[in-house]
Amino acid sequence: MAAYERRTAARGDSMHWVDASTRSALELIAEGVTELVGFDVAAISVMIDDELEVVAVSGNDGARVSLEGSRTQIPLTMQLLEMSEDWGVLRFIPHERAADYLSRHGWTPDYEPLGIDDAWHPEDMLFAPFFDDVGAIQGLLAVDLPSDGMRPGPTKRRQLEKYAVQTGRAILTALERARLAEHVRLASRARQAVREASRELSLDRLLEECQQDLVDGFRASGMWIHILQDAEGEPSPGTEGGHGVMWSRAHPVLDSLPPVAIAMAELGARRAWAARRVDIVSPTQGEEGVWAPDELASIRALLASSGVHTVLFVPLGEGRTCLGSMVLTRGVDDPDWTDNDVLVAFDVGHDLGHAIAHARAFEREQALVRELQALDTYKSELIATLSHELKTPLASILGNLELLEGTEAVSSDGLRSLSAIERGTQRLVRVVEDLMLLAKIGDPGNPLMARPVDVVAIVDDVLAMTAATVRQRSLDVSFDRRASPVLAAGDAAELDRVVTNIVSNATKYTEVGGRIEICVDRVGDAVVLTCTDNGIGISEEDQRRLFREFFRSTNPHALVVPGTGLGLAIVERIVERHGGRISVRSRLGEGTTFQVSLPAAIDAQDRAAG
Repeated sequence: MAAYERRTAARGDSMHWVDASTRSALELIAEGVTELVGFDVAAISVMIDDELEVVAVSGNDGARVSLEGSRTQIPLTMQLLEMSEDWGVLRFIPHERAADYLSRHGWTPDYEPLGIDDAWHPEDMLFAPFFDDVGAIQGLLAVDLPSDGMRPGPTKRRQLEKYAVQTGRAILTALERARLAEHVRLASRARQAVREASRELSLDRLLEECQQDLVDGFRASGMWIHILQDAEGEPSPGTEGGHGVMWSRAHPVLDSLPPVAIAMAELGARRAWAARRVDIVSPTQGEEGVWAPDELASIRALLASSGVHTVLFVPLGEGRTCLGSMVLTRGVDDPDWTDNDVLVAFDVGHDLGHAIAHARAFEREQALVRELQALDTYKSELIATLSHELKTPLASILGNLELLEGTEAVSSDGLRSLSAIERGTQRLVRVVEDLMLLAKIGDPGNPLMARPVDVVAIVDDVLAMTAATVRQRSLDVSFDRRASPVLAAGDAAELDRVVTNIVSNATKYTEVGGRIEICVDRVGDAVVLTCTDNGIGISEEDQRRLFREFFRSTNPHALVVPGTGLGLAIVERIVERHGGRISVRSRLGEGTTFQVSLPAAIDAQDRAAG
């Protein structure tokens, strides 16, 4: 009987790839050998974790207890093959050659041989090995104790060969199913790891999250990832020197690759992605693949110096764009890379490439946001500084104008000039005041101190302030007070500016005899101010730019009304600062409606209802 090293008695733990149907088939074959061919013991072994493990035993109970679940190392199996006689499908080792081997490794039945020629000896060995397409052993059918006590003749051998062929087919089919299942398992684990890590929007976090599952999923001893510079030729965010991100686990020598090695990795990644291939390279073996012979020689030398036995070189990319490469490493004692590993690795390279592209886009977007925030801060600081610097000389100019206007020596022409200077200066003062307010409400260091503010009272004050203009232009102004007071949460001075700008614009841009309707109401948790006029209206093109700083309408009728172009920009900033919304509906020549929604303040009625 073939010899076995006992490694585990827990058959269920080691037969992880032998499904129930395969196990039943192998047990049935073993039973057929014992019952129909005429052997008291038949044992079937299959390749599991680079060792032959006995998975089915039929016949002798003592043999089943001793053999089932035991394992044989491949070198010992190869030694048996070298000792054996070739009987076609079968292999035979007479006891004269096997005695020494069995005394050290094997199981020998308690059996007294017949004292005649060609009698079966308890140390005789008869088995059938099974090989895959590349000649690697995948399984074994071993028999012992022929029922007639004789070494099998031609007839019994032919019967045994039929069962051996069936056994080989069953084992190879099971192994193929196992490889496919392993492919699915590996692909599922690796791809799931990448997909889960894709939720990370930081490139470093993405690689950190998926690296352990990728290493475990591919049964690698280490991993090295190199991210290329982006498609526009710019380094990725956070990289130095334009070489991209290098991230590794294990094999520290790969953390400090020379520039020429990095250049070859980049070149190889681009070539491999274009060719849609994954390459296997070791210090002593490997096809040229995507590298020229001299390049491959340099790579092998680097691997040899790092102590890496073999690597799987995987390109990372999305669409037509190569984004980098992933190198998975294995040591001398690790299994060789399989075709399944290669197939799964390319799919993972695509998934990881997609995740990297997403993370890179997010980091680029974040960098742009930071730049815009810095620019906005600079703009606010610049506006505040310029406004402050202009305010003092403008005050001096106005003071001196007042003195000059009170001087009798100034002629009537001079007074007209002084009046023009004063109007221009007052306009500059308004611009400076608007700029200072714009800088103030945009300053993150100036938080909003919200208090209850009666919006109805503010509208009343603004209408009182504009009463003269309303009478002069014969405007019909109505104010619908749905309730009083109507309290919004905010800054009184800033909300006063909102109402003043909206109502004064309505009075300025509504023609003589026109109509203006104002309404303030509490709607749920919001205070809503609506101002509608039947004035000159705003074109659709102008509406798209209405709240931009310094924007003035392209409508000639609107341009005759003086303004700084900052009023509505200030209104929008104040409303947004208060957590509210502003909208505009208008048609040219038909009028305009502005609506402002602000968070309501909690008053006594709210507290009572709560």
